[in-house]
Amino acid sequence: MAAGYLDGVSGADRESVFEARTAEVRRLATLLEVSRALSDTMHLEDSLRNVVRILEEHPSVSGSLVLLDGGSESLVAQGRSDPGSLALPIDRVGEILDRVLASGKPVVVPRTSREPLVRPQREGEHSLLCVPLVVDGRSIGVHAIELHFLEGRDYDRALNFVLVVASMIGQAVKVSRLVEDERRGLLEENIHLREELRVRYDFSNIIGNSSPMRQVYQRITQVARANTTVLIRGESGTGKELIAHAIHYNSLRNQKPFVRVSCAALPESLIEAELFGYEKGAFTGAQNRKMGRFELAEGGTLFLDEIGDLRPSLQVKLLRALQEREFERVGGTRTIRVDVRLIAATNKALEDAIAQGSFREDLYYRLNVFTVFVPPLRERKSDILLLADHFLEKYAREHGKNIRRISTPAIDMLASYHWPGNVRELENAMERSVLVCEGHVIHGHHLPPTLQTAEASDTVIRVDLDEAMAAYERDLIQDALKSSRGNRAKAARLLGSTERIVGYKVKKYRIDCRRFR
Repeated sequence: MAAGYLDGVSGADRESVFEARTAEVRRLATLLEVSRALSDTMHLEDSLRNVVRILEEHPSVSGSLVLLDGGSESLVAQGRSDPGSLALPIDRVGEILDRVLASGKPVVVPRTSREPLVRPQREGEHSLLCVPLVVDGRSIGVHAIELHFLEGRDYDRALNFVLVVASMIGQAVKVSRLVEDERRGLLEENIHLREELRVRYDFSNIIGNSSPMRQVYQRITQVARANTTVLIRGESGTGKELIAHAIHYNSLRNQKPFVRVSCAALPESLIEAELFGYEKGAFTGAQNRKMGRFELAEGGTLFLDEIGDLRPSLQVKLLRALQEREFERVGGTRTIRVDVRLIAATNKALEDAIAQGSFREDLYYRLNVFTVFVPPLRERKSDILLLADHFLEKYAREHGKNIRRISTPAIDMLASYHWPGNVRELENAMERSVLVCEGHVIHGHHLPPTLQTAEASDTVIRVDLDEAMAAYERDLIQDALKSSRGNRAKAARLLGSTERIVGYKVKKYRIDCRRFR
């Protein structure tokens, strides 16, 4: 094909065509290498140094320089630093670079010896090509190439080559800055979210000031900053996970992960793989290696919820992981060491499980180093109103409702209920009440039916209809007096009645208005 292309061309012309084609192939190869250098690493400074090195390997290039303008923190990638080489130091062409950067237009100097803005070098004649590095229409730097002087050189072709390289560098700089901005944004978001979690799970924000809860706060304070294993005990729905979060985010490990595993939620066939991970091919479907929760919690806290449901065969491996801080993945032989703090929780009586043989005694003693007992809601009655107000505010905000308070009869119903589901049941009850309430006050009829049923709330009272109506009327009057701070006239207006009738009812039901002031 080449022979056919050159048919009829004389020897001298044939040699010239070959040289032109060879130079073109060399330029394309150089562009390919530059492209690879800019994409091989996300470290911009290393990429630019590689680009300069590649360009200086071109036979006609004697020196190369990339300047990214950043004021006092400008990034400079220079050519050969060997004193005996024909490098392109920035101090030789600094004024030319400033001009290109300011104007945003390329500058071509055919003979550097005739350009007063270029400091002379030791030997030979050279040409200089400087082009701006443009990102989003703005000059952010300069790319300069020094060539050996060649009589009759096609400077337009040479300039186009440098412009292509400069365009590639500009795109690489843009991508690098976008990645850096994204990385910085993710880092700031991560710090912000960690701070939110720390504030959210600070034990001072846990709702409740009853005597049993004050004891819980004291226990958290004692153990939080240690690395001691903690066992949290309490009925279902009392907030054991919230206590575990509070211990972690008030500990020295609060910058590391908090990883939760529910031993009751995962099937027995999966719990070991979830805890310790598995190797590729360990079982059918294990197509890749997977890290377990122990490894994911490295340096942080692993929370094992419902530890009493862990099967005995896995308790042995867990005991070793706790004692030796090491384990093997499922299907693996390599021992993995971890630095993890363990917090376990259970609603079961582990002593009974030990007696029945379903829980290992040695594991129990290894877990039961420091125990925190979370009281049931029925033992902290004084916290019910605080919790109810907290959940009311939370779900009113979440569902866009303008609900301001809970009526006195509704408060009495909340206080008299025995709460078998503890705080979780109270939270669900308040969310349901917020959803069905169309006004500004939660009344008794907004509460779940279980709270309104005497048998369910353990408040069975044998009264006739007149007594029930009287009790309801008394509750309405008390609620109105509470809203009016004991003012009978205002209470009468709230009830759509008269002050005389309200005064009569107050006297009839022996209501002390002074206690509402």
